[in-house]
Amino acid sequence: MNPMGKVPVLETPEGPVFESNAIARYVSRLNGENSLNGSSLIEYAHVEQWSDFSTLEIYGNILKWFGPRMGFMPYSAPGEEAAISALKRGLDALNTHLTSNTYLVGHSITLADIITVCNLNLGFATVMTKSFTSAFPHVERYFWTVINQPNFKKVVGDVKQTEAVPPIASKKAAQPAKPKEEPKKKAAPAAEAPKPVEEAEEAPKPKAKNPLDLLPPSPMVLDEWKRLYSNTKSNFREVAIKGFWDMYDPRDTRYGSVTTSTTTRTWCRLSRSTRGPEIPKFIMDEVYDMELYEWTKVDISDEAQKERVSQMIEDAEPFEGEALLDAKCFK
Repeated sequence: MNPMGKVPVLETPEGPVFESNAIARYVSRLNGENSLNGSSLIEYAHVEQWSDFSTLEIYGNILKWFGPRMGFMPYSAPGEEAAISALKRGLDALNTHLTSNTYLVGHSITLADIITVCNLNLGFATVMTKSFTSAFPHVERYFWTVINQPNFKKVVGDVKQTEAVPPIASKKAAQPAKPKEEPKKKAAPAAEAPKPVEEAEEAPKPKAKNPLDLLPPSPMVLDEWKRLYSNTKSNFREVAIKGFWDMYDPRDTRYGSVTTSTTTRTWCRLSRSTRGPEIPKFIMDEVYDMELYEWTKVDISDEAQKERVSQMIEDAEPFEGEALLDAKCFK
């Protein structure tokens, strides 16, 4: 009923409800409008506000303090210190509000008080000793006032404040001693079956040659161009772009004989070591969405097309009337 397989879950005629606060909100509205949810829209908002506050700032940090000490989660001294510090900030904010308020919203108990006091109850009963809570006197007064209301006592019974923070749970729980087992009698060794003649191992098959290895070496050393591109800080057009065209090898598609529109993702996919005048078949097979784009072979003899490539390389802005959203140079 809970997609995460957790409790609590409330079964209703209309279907299950999970998450503690959602269940509490559902139950508080079963009998129609009542004072548990405030008497106005702003009071309703304040009830929701303090319900969420106590769950996130109070209960969440109590659990981070209490849980590791009980072995429910890994213990970390810095983590515990951070949880206690955050809990103190939450309690200080709650204490300030309760300085001039008996209850969290209005002048009677609301759903916010029910949720908050139940959350505080975990702390008072487990890790929040008197020496800890004495720094928040209005929270103490509030907690004991509400928890001792008859309707609360019917559910939670008599509550006592813990006298000590529980010790950190040992990493390995003590295991009961295993009963001694009588030594088993050794069975007589069975006659060994004759070993089958091992078949001769097949010689490893030679790896298929990459078609690119069959091409003649390119006069352009791509690493040299990369260094020139990434290290040029000024006069980029005169240094880096000119250097590109000086090194350019029209037989190599690694850097421009095939371009897309301005689709960065697909452009990056083609920025790998591929050579030749056509898009390699293994790229066509691997990049499943190739057919969604229009591919145009760049004609470097056309100055307009050559200039377009130069602008793409130098991240010119605007590019064909469009703003440049992002540009990165990875070293």
